[in-house]
Amino acid sequence: MPNIKSSTDLRNNYNDISTFCHESREPVFITKNGRGDLVVMSIETYEALSGKLELYRLLDEGRAAVKTGKKRPLQEVMKDIKRDISHDQI
Repeated sequence: MPNIKSSTDLRNNYNDISTFCHESREPVFITKNGRGDLVVMSIETYEALSGKLELYRLLDEGRAAVKTGKKRPLQEVMKDIKRDISHDQI
């Protein structure tokens, strides 16, 4: 169930809302004049969400590439990955 607070609650109870966001890793929906206005979340939750969105974007890009015939044999891809990993460790 979403946690919904008013903008007044955010102003008056910032520390409580911040603690909730960090401990629960859930967003808090902020209303203004009874309507949805903002979503507040911890930086950690935001970064995790952003990372997921980036992963989904890359997966969609990969799916689109496969549909257009842009693909390579697995052995070739793994060879490139291993080469990149060994160069990163130098």
